[in-house]
Amino acid sequence: MSNAGELTGAPEHPDAYETLIERVNAPVARFSLLNDMIVKRGDKSDWDLLHDLHYKAENLPIGPRFWKLELHGETIGVLVTANPKGLLKERHLVFPKIKPGVDTKITNTYRYKFINANFRVVSRFVVDTMYRGIGCGYRMMNLVARMEGNTFMEIQSSMSKFNLFGQKAGFRFVKPMNANKYEVGIKFFRAHFKQSPQDFEAIVAELESKPDLERAALLQACKDFYYRHSALEKTGNNRDKGQARVDGMDAKTIIKGLQQITLASPMYGLYKSPDKGRPVPQELPLTAFERQAPTEPFRHE
Repeated sequence: MSNAGELTGAPEHPDAYETLIERVNAPVARFSLLNDMIVKRGDKSDWDLLHDLHYKAENLPIGPRFWKLELHGETIGVLVTANPKGLLKERHLVFPKIKPGVDTKITNTYRYKFINANFRVVSRFVVDTMYRGIGCGYRMMNLVARMEGNTFMEIQSSMSKFNLFGQKAGFRFVKPMNANKYEVGIKFFRAHFKQSPQDFEAIVAELESKPDLERAALLQACKDFYYRHSALEKTGNNRDKGQARVDGMDAKTIIKGLQQITLASPMYGLYKSPDKGRPVPQELPLTAFERQAPTEPFRHE
């Protein structure tokens, strides 16, 4: 698995670094209200308070558990963990022994039991906009990964390529991989559009510029392709809705969905809890993060 240096492209050889001048014992700015923030179990009502700030506001994952960040009794952050996916190619890079091979019903059943018993996934995480950028996110994520009590906590996040909050929380990441539908998706875009698949506005404009009959036929082709290849439309709350749900979507929603299944490359991160089998309080001050290094066993006061 890659470390933070590999993730950012930093050179490994010390002679490759530029001259660095640093002040010894330099003061570190710290947001004073961190001292008053509490991480504890929450419920769906906490998610309902802040879910509009999340891009996946409409649905919840399978098996959700809610954790909240409180400041003076007010919920200012919510982290939702969920049951892990049974099959995940990035996980198989880290755990090749649980990768599918010549399987039987028994080995398939055992794999899912093992994964459900040992893994959880950070599925939704949102912090009130007033409290972003102060360091509460990675602190909360580390504490929740301990408090959940599982051996492993997973995360898949595209933002981990740009914001190292996961790395600060103690997660380690594999190198980014193309989406499962990258090849067929790119082929579809190139067969039907002149514009770059990455340019949302240009693709939508090209679609809207076509004559009515041609536009309607192309939009339906986009809907058919999206439904055929989208796991999102066949799982969770959508699994019983069929293509009728997709047929009701407008052009922008469909193009966005096509880009997501084709171009998304979220990074897979893993946190191995050093506290498996050890008691960790189910309510902690956020500053408990500072008692130990992110991957060291929890230190009680």
